[in-house]
Parts: sequence; C-alpha cells; structure tokens
Amino acid sequence: MRESVIRKHWRQGKPVINGWLSMPGAFSAEIMAHVGTDTLTIDLQHGLVDYQTATTMLQAISTTDVQPIVRVPWNDPAAIMKSLDAGAYGIICPMINSRAEAERFVGACRYTPQGYRSVGPIRAAIYAGRDYIQHANQTVVTFAMIETREAMRNLDDILQTPGLDAIYIGPGDLGLSLGHGAVMDPTHPDTLAAIATIARTAERHGIRKGIHTNSPAFAHRMVSEQKFDFVTLLTDATILATHGARLVGELGALRANTLPPKPLHGGDPSP
Repeated sequence: MRESVIRKHWRQGKPVINGWLSMPGAFSAEIMAHVGTDTLTIDLQHGLVDYQTATTMLQAISTTDVQPIVRVPWNDPAAIMKSLDAGAYGIICPMINSRAEAERFVGACRYTPQGYRSVGPIRAAIYAGRDYIQHANQTVVTFAMIETREAMRNLDDILQTPGLDAIYIGPGDLGLSLGHGAVMDPTHPDTLAAIATIARTAERHGIRKGIHTNSPAFAHRMVSEQKFDFVTLLTDATILATHGARLVGELGALRANTLPPKPLHGGDPSP
C-alpha cells in the first residue's frame, strides 16, 4: 500500500503543511497540488463540492505526491466510507463532542475488528494499492474536530478513543462557542488559552494535533509555541480573493489618475 505522507512526517518529527480545497473542480485541485503542501483537504462540509466532483479532484491530486484528505459534512458513516473508498488518506470529522461520537467516527474509518467499515475500496485500491484492505487500518488517519465548549468538557474521554490518531481545531467554531466570535487566527486570550489546553491535553494522551490557520504567521506560531503536528494554511478561495484584491489594489493609482474621456468615433463624448 502507498505510504502515508502524514505518518511519515510525524515519524520524522516534521509538521504536515496542509492545503484546503473549497472550490469545486479538478483543475483548481491540480493547481493547488503543485504549490508545495504535503497534503490537500477537500472540504465537503463548507466547501461547494459534491461527491462526484470530489472524486475527480482526488484523481487530479493523485497526479502528484501530495496526499488527499477529506473533511466530511458530518459524522455520517456513509459519507466517511464513500470518501475513503474514493481514495482519501485521512478523514477530518467536524463537531466531535463526546467519546461516543468519536467512537462512531473512528469505527467508520476502520475495517473489522477495529471498526465497522464496509469492504469496497473501489478507487482506493487503485490509488493506494491492491493490498489496501490489509493495511488501510494502519494507514488512514483519523482527525476529530474539537471546536465547542462541550468537546472541551469531554476532551479527556474523546482523546482516549481507540484508533483516534489526531484532533483538528476549528478556531472559528471554537471562538464562537466560547462567545468571542468566529475568528480564524484568534487573538482573544480565552480562545488562545482553549487552544493551548487542547494542545496540552492531546500531547498528554499521545494524540497528534492539527489546526486551521489563516496566515503563515499564525501557522508558524502554532507549530513553534504549541507544537502542532498539522497546520492548514493555503485555502484556494482565500488565495484567489486576497491575491486578486492585492493585485487590483496595486493598480489603484490608475483610477486616481484617469485621463479625460476620448470622443467616440470623433463625436462628442457628453450625453
């Protein structure tokens, strides 16, 4: 079976740099697969991507060494299993608030006896290898999203779930749940303290930790200060919007220094 880049980096003590795909389309996925991240996550929760399009995006990513992850819409075994069968090497599951929910999530990612995943890796066996079923349980990475007050109250129980590899913090929902707003790179002391608590608790339980960030500075801070093992940085829609706005902004002087209008066809340009 094809080796997991995520697990390889973790064994070597390296953080994984993850990109994020919320725009539907194989070409945009292919472009993002060439920017230099280790992994790419296809977002089926808040992204504008359906299952058929996600499959074509997985195919586009597989033309490179970048490995694909899927964030499923919810803790739904059907969505989890179909994403894995399509070739996802990791699953990020939102809003895990209890040990029971974590067990339901992990069980859907593992074949028996570790879980209840149904056998049928229709594309995964092509992408990963014909011995996929024998090695998938030890290769596929499970990320439970911790992003609510309830999850923090149950954090120790969640992190003791057998087969759970990592947690993934959604700062927006976490800050909103704490009453401090949905900020992607939070600055409120309470939200930052909650992130630090989650990180320390995961470390104590031997669980890897990931987080969604919106800037290189915050991603670097999370790795250097909190020892995060997995950081999401590059989001396709954000790159397009921010870089496009910056480029247009650089032409602002052209708008400020406009020339008088020229007559059309030699006529009077006035109404």
